[in-house]
Amino acid sequence: MARYDILDTPRDGAFDRVAALAARWLDTPIATVSIVDEDRVWFKATHGLDGVTEIGTEPGLCASAVCQDTPYVVTDALTDLRTANHPLVHGEMGVRFYAAAPIVTRDGHRLGTVNVLDTRPREAGAAGLETLSDLAAIVMDQLELRLSSLRTVRAERQLRARAERDRATMERDSAIIQTFATTLQRTLLPPALPEVPDLELASHYHPASTRNVGGDFYDVFPLPGGRWAFFLGDVCGHGAPAAALTSLTRYTLRAAAWHDPRPISVLAEVNAALLNEPTTGPRFATVMFGLLQPDPGGPGFLVTLGTGGHEPAMLIRAQPGGQDDDVIEILPEDGMLVGALPDARFSACSVRLGPGETLLLYTDGLTDTPVDGEPFGQEGLMRFLAARIGCGAAALVADLTTRIDQFAPAPKDDIALLAMTVPRPTDEPTRGD
Repeated sequence: MARYDILDTPRDGAFDRVAALAARWLDTPIATVSIVDEDRVWFKATHGLDGVTEIGTEPGLCASAVCQDTPYVVTDALTDLRTANHPLVHGEMGVRFYAAAPIVTRDGHRLGTVNVLDTRPREAGAAGLETLSDLAAIVMDQLELRLSSLRTVRAERQLRARAERDRATMERDSAIIQTFATTLQRTLLPPALPEVPDLELASHYHPASTRNVGGDFYDVFPLPGGRWAFFLGDVCGHGAPAAALTSLTRYTLRAAAWHDPRPISVLAEVNAALLNEPTTGPRFATVMFGLLQPDPGGPGFLVTLGTGGHEPAMLIRAQPGGQDDDVIEILPEDGMLVGALPDARFSACSVRLGPGETLLLYTDGLTDTPVDGEPFGQEGLMRFLAARIGCGAAALVADLTTRIDQFAPAPKDDIALLAMTVPRPTDEPTRGD
């Protein structure tokens, strides 16, 4: 009974039609579809019997009929010893004829009966009893269908509940991963750019995903003798492997610069460190490393740049003769990937960074950013910078950041920017990051 969960359920048209058909085909005024519980007989459907939903099992016609393997028939209840003292026979209903077929599950359990009742004695023909058995089988089929539907609904509810739990778990895990990634990323980038006398610094980092650790990095740090070192790079991959490679590259760059700050020497040390690190996958990076020292000949800095397969730096130079003579120079373009080959060759060049001039380092996520369906590219970047001659580091990085947000709010690759400007004599040195 618990399996089919049928007791005390609302009326159902399918069962009502079975009761009506039983009364019509056996030509009786009353018919019921009855479910026999331990202490009551509950009517799932009735025909010709209003206001009655259940009766007791003792003394019971249904309780007797449900135990039979074949239809149970009482042709004259007054003379039949099984029913002669039954209250339905001697009461207001005055039942004289009763026939019932058991409702039996596929595994042999008996749930109830399909019954017909009459107030006059009569015979039940073989065809009528066969019809009654067929109707009981139809009731059983309906109960099986209902059970199947209930199980489907329950399964769907369970799936929805599980999906909701999984969604909540995924959201919680996603938040944890995002927090972890953000925290880890912060350890791979300087918390703030340092104060470099007579130099304006600005930086920006735009991750491709807040749920993953990117491979772009940069830093600016002091060296003995009033010199400063800086670098910007991009390691292969994303996630934890990229974070480990970034950490190794970043701290090797800093340590190597203290030992020998010449850019090619520093890049060679990093190359050896990456090649000596045990790994099961590629461990290489592109790096631009620079050395800053005050220009003894006047305001500004002497800059030595070394590149290991990285995007060329951009120098926005304000030459004498006015704005019309301002040009953009591309600094060293050669240099092999860092960590790819034992005998990798790196290139370097030197340049003077004077008042009003800006040096920009960036990762390839910037030039790969699509504009109107096409990558920004080196030419697009040069045109962009040419329109901002005289723009300081902070303003330049802010303009580039606005452009990134406008054309690629969700870039496919990380973007890192590092800019430095020697202020003109009337400018105030500032920092932006």
